[in-house]
Amino acid sequence: MKTLIAAALAATVLAAPALSFAQENQPLTRAQVRAELVQLEEAGYHPGLSSPYYPSDLQAAQAKVAQQNATAEATAYGASTNGSTQAGSRVTPNVKPVYFGQ
Repeated sequence: MKTLIAAALAATVLAAPALSFAQENQPLTRAQVRAELVQLEEAGYHPGLSSPYYPSDLQAAQAKVAQQNATAEATAYGASTNGSTQAGSRVTPNVKPVYFGQ
């Protein structure tokens, strides 16, 4: 009986962290929606206009925004380097050893 209680307690303790993580599928805030709409408008999509090309216009603007965001994420930490280094010779002062010439 004690092993059953211990096993149930261990299962509860191990399952608790999995349930305590924050959900990633939270609804967007009003500010996030507004920022996305501004990005789409800057990419060339105008939601107020009646267009016969509605789906393709929106998809083109979304693709442009996605490309801009991917470029921004790729350069967020600076450009990558090709591994080039500059190495020189060691600078040694014109000092003679202690036992020089004896």
